[in-house]
Amino acid sequence: MQIRFSARNIQVTDAIEAYASKKIEKFPRYFNRVQQVEVLIDKAKNGYRVEIITDVEHHDAFVATSSHDDLYTCLDATINRLIRQLKDHKSRLRDNKHHTPIGGTQV
Repeated sequence: MQIRFSARNIQVTDAIEAYASKKIEKFPRYFNRVQQVEVLIDKAKNGYRVEIITDVEHHDAFVATSSHDDLYTCLDATINRLIRQLKDHKSRLRDNKHHTPIGGTQV
C-alpha cells in the first residue's frame, strides 16, 4: 500500500507524516484490498482541511474530507470517516443473504 502526502500553504513535517501514516497503515485491517492512499492537507485562514482519497481494488476511490482548527483532530476525523466507509463496503461485499423483494416472493 502506497501513501502519498501533498500539502497546500503548509509544510508537512515528519511528525505529521508519521502520525497519519501510523493510522493509515491500519486500513488493511478493515479492508484488505487497499492499494493506494493519498492525503491532501490544506491550510486555510480559519483552520485546516484534510482530504484522504483511498484507491481500492475493483471499486471507485473512497473519499473523506474534514475541516477543523486543529490539524491532528482534522486528521483523526477524516481517518475515522474513511474507516467507516471501508467497513461498510466490506459488509456489503460479505452480505450473502438472499433478500425477498417487497412486492412478493423471490423468483
